[in-house]
Amino acid sequence: MNSDLSAHFEKDFQRGPTIAVDFAQSTQGFSVTALIGPSGCGKTTMLRSLAGLTHPDRGEITFRDQIWFDCEQRINLSPQQRDIGFLFQDYALFPHLSVRENLGYGLRKHSAAERQRRVSEILTLFDLQRLERRFPAELSGGQQQRVALGRVLARRPQLLLLDEPLSALDPLLREQLRIELRQMLAQFQTPVIFVTHDRIEAISLADRVAVMDQGRIQQVGTVNEVFTRPKNATLARLVGIETVVPGEILETDQGLVTVCVGQTRLLAVAPSTPTRLVHVCIKGEDVALSKGGDRAISIRNQLPATILSLTPEGPLVRVALECGFEITALVTRPASDELQLQCGDTVTAMLKTPAIHLIPRSV
Repeated sequence: MNSDLSAHFEKDFQRGPTIAVDFAQSTQGFSVTALIGPSGCGKTTMLRSLAGLTHPDRGEITFRDQIWFDCEQRINLSPQQRDIGFLFQDYALFPHLSVRENLGYGLRKHSAAERQRRVSEILTLFDLQRLERRFPAELSGGQQQRVALGRVLARRPQLLLLDEPLSALDPLLREQLRIELRQMLAQFQTPVIFVTHDRIEAISLADRVAVMDQGRIQQVGTVNEVFTRPKNATLARLVGIETVVPGEILETDQGLVTVCVGQTRLLAVAPSTPTRLVHVCIKGEDVALSKGGDRAISIRNQLPATILSLTPEGPLVRVALECGFEITALVTRPASDELQLQCGDTVTAMLKTPAIHLIPRSV
């Protein structure tokens, strides 16, 4: 991959770990990268360092043919010199300016005709024409978000950085705007890096994901790679895999392995690295439930299980099960109602072999 953005730097803090970023990415064409990780791991520090708002203590940052930051050469370009767009969590709209005036604020170096053209384009693309005379206090959260994003994109930055762009919105509006935000960003074909705590947000918006933990980027890959094939057990938990338990491979046969978890045996696809001790990772959405089992189904892993708890989560129900080890299933509410699931019920938990991800472990 041609790495147009290259960031290798460190930032020290008196309290907390040193942030040590080692990150490279192609920025040719439109792509969206989600930077995810627990609170305090360094996500926002990395984003602000890329933007020129935070000064690293060591290292360098380059973008295409331009040096943005080099500690040894004492180079540190301003956000304006880097030509980036940065959208803050609180949107930072000017309360005394109308929507139209907010959109045109960053275009003062352009001619009046060009400012008018760009603002009108944003008003149309973001469906803001009827709101152009309103002030921020007269807008809903979603409308404020569109104005803030439009103001940033009106400048045509070469890189767009978003710090938790949907966090200020209520859950229902956030869900509605996920798809809308991706569509708005795609119209400008500007590469995007955004910070989020929300796994669903990362899956919905991003093409690639970088997982950060304890001040370092631990894994970078496509959304599918990171969320279905994490590199270690810690990352598996960070990206939201519901079941991560220790297991031991007993035998291998034609690309499949028999794994022992407690007193339960599972059939899984053999890991790429030969090993005996593994972590067994199972996503809740990959666990199907039935009452009485179904031998007509070709699923190899059919485990007798007892329901420990049922927790509604929006359109889903989280089902905690005991099948020789604790496993979590995520089922739809209609499926739960149809099966008449209750605590203490005996069910069959069904797992396809490719749904079980095995990660080597040392002990």
